[in-house]
Order: sequence, then C-alpha cells, then structure tokens
Amino acid sequence: MHNLLDPAILFFIVGVLAGAVRSNLEIPPAISRFLSLYLLMALGLKGGFALSHSGLTAQVGISLAAAVALAICIPLMGYWFLRRFVSGFDAAAVAATYGSVSAVTFVTAVQYLENSGVSYGGHMAAAMALMESPAIIMAVVFANVLRQNKGHAWLPLGGSAVAPQASSALPSMKVGKILHESFTDGAQLLLLGAMLVGLLTGEAGKAAMQPFSGDLFKGMLSFFLLDMGLMAARNLPKASDRSPVLMAYAVLGPLTHASLALGLAVLLRLPVGDGALLMVLAASASYIAVPAVLKYALPESNPSLYFGLSLGVTFPLNILFGIPIYVSLAQNFLG
Repeated sequence: MHNLLDPAILFFIVGVLAGAVRSNLEIPPAISRFLSLYLLMALGLKGGFALSHSGLTAQVGISLAAAVALAICIPLMGYWFLRRFVSGFDAAAVAATYGSVSAVTFVTAVQYLENSGVSYGGHMAAAMALMESPAIIMAVVFANVLRQNKGHAWLPLGGSAVAPQASSALPSMKVGKILHESFTDGAQLLLLGAMLVGLLTGEAGKAAMQPFSGDLFKGMLSFFLLDMGLMAARNLPKASDRSPVLMAYAVLGPLTHASLALGLAVLLRLPVGDGALLMVLAASASYIAVPAVLKYALPESNPSLYFGLSLGVTFPLNILFGIPIYVSLAQNFLG
C-alpha cells in the first residue's frame, strides 16, 4: 500500500484511468522522448556518483556477471516454453521482450529503494545496460535458424501464422548489424556516458548536478509514468484477447524470472539493494528497445503480441505490485 501512495505511482494510475475512459489526455511524443532520455541521464549520473564513492570491487564484478547470466538464461527458457504454443517467430519475439529489461521499471525501483532507505550499488545501472542486448541477439539467431529450416511447424494460438515457405524467403538479418544497433543505441549510450561522467566527477559533480539529477527526478518520473499509464491502458485490449497460456506467461513469467534472480543473489550473497534490483531487472520486460529492433529483425512476428503483453500486462503489474514484493523478498532472504 505504501508504494501505491507514492506520487509517481499515483500519476501512473491516473494515466491508466484516463486511458481506460478514453480521455483525450495525451503527452506529445517529443516530450515523452525527452522525459525518457532525462531519466536515463539522471539514472546514469546517480550510478556513476555511487560507483565513484564505492569503487570497482569484486562485488561489482559478481553482480554484473549475474546480470549477464540471467540475460542469457531467461530468453532461452522463454523460447523453449513458448515454442510449444505459438509460432517460432512469435516465441522468439516474446522471449526477447521478456529476456530484455525495462529502464522505466528499473528507475521506479531505484526511487522505491531510495524512499525506503535501502542502499544499492551504482553499478546496477551498468547491469541494466548489459542485460538489454543478449536477448535481442538470441532472438535473431532463433529466427535465422527457423528461416533455414523449411520443414518447421507450429501450433499458433491467438495469432496469424506465417507459412514456413513464405518465412524462408525472407532475408536473414545479420547478427553483426544487430550487435551494432544494440550497442550503439542512443539511449544506452546516454546511460553509459552519464555513468562515466558521474564516475569521473565524483562528489564535486554530484553537488553540481543535484538540482538536475536529484531535485527534478521525482517530478520528471511522475510525468513520464503518467504517459506510461496512458500507453498501458491503450495496449491492454491488445493483450486481453490472447490465449490463456500467453496471459499466464505475462503474469507468471516475470515472477519465475525474479525467483531465479533471487536464488542467484542468495547464492552469490549480494547486498539487499543489489539483489532487489537484479530481481526487478529479471522480472521486467522491454517495450521500447526490443520492439523497435524486432520490427525489422523479425518481421514474421506479431508486434501486438509482444508489445501488448509487456506494456499492457507485465509493466503495470511490476510497477504497482511487483517492485514492493521483490524488495520485500530481498530483505527477507538477503537481509
């Protein structure tokens, strides 16, 4: 309940309600893009300042390695499961979406930890950046294998299937190009660049940027979550007509991924804040970076499927209920 009374979360609920009643409230795309870039820049600066204070330690390396391991395991598990119920291309797209991460969910979790007085490592922002690309690359590899296998078959549920002969005629997108697009994505470069600035400037930079990255942060996050609430409400109908299996995956998949992250955090003895953020990253699903790449890399997949599930179901569940649950579990098992 404490999380629901946070102003940023309340603005998200206002956006959901406005979208549900089909209000004409709308955030211009340019402003929404600016808010997204601001949050990434502020988050990168916060991470860099914290990393400058703590330094590069073995614990940092362990946390980053755990993040990469999850970024590889989660899409593999998702594809193996979903391949039984939807086309191979849709399975690859959904697995990539849930194998990647949501920066807004992560930023909201960081704010929740700060409000709760739970410390966390600034390097977790780097962990988020590292977890974004592996799932995209794996989805492209899965798709290329499917295109070369003309005899593959599937049982589509809640979506139109593409005939194997037709899909095999489409050109394969080179993994090298995907790697380039993934690692040179503007948002990711801004995040890492801001971290570097924070790391180099340290306490002096933190004091200088406090009005920008500190005082304005909560208001900007509230404005952006208002926009996300509008988008979530408008994408929920796209997800509601999907098969029960896919709806269950959108709810239970993130919980499974977060449980896997918790087990890894306990095994590696991560601090509470780092473990909680690792759970949040594992449980989140991308609705910006991955859909933008999959639109061109996997044209055979159904965008309304992976976009509707991630933004219409998983994102609001994580924002409203998931984050407090993950933090509470981290405190119980890692505290």
